[in-house]
Amino acid sequence: MLYGNIKALCDKRNLSISQLERDLGFPRSSICKWDENEPSIWKVKKVAKLLGVTVDSLLEEDLDA
Repeated sequence: MLYGNIKALCDKRNLSISQLERDLGFPRSSICKWDENEPSIWKVKKVAKLLGVTVDSLLEEDLDA
């Protein structure tokens, strides 16, 4: 859910997950693991801010549907 929503938003902005991770200073391939391992709220807030969305919207079911 979380990763899928971030991926959908990145796709709409023509931004790769790898580029998002670099822009935020996150370790490589860390965001793709967020559906199995819960990230800190601070990391989710950073992603939301960079993408211009709310944290709540990142946690919604089927954002990409």
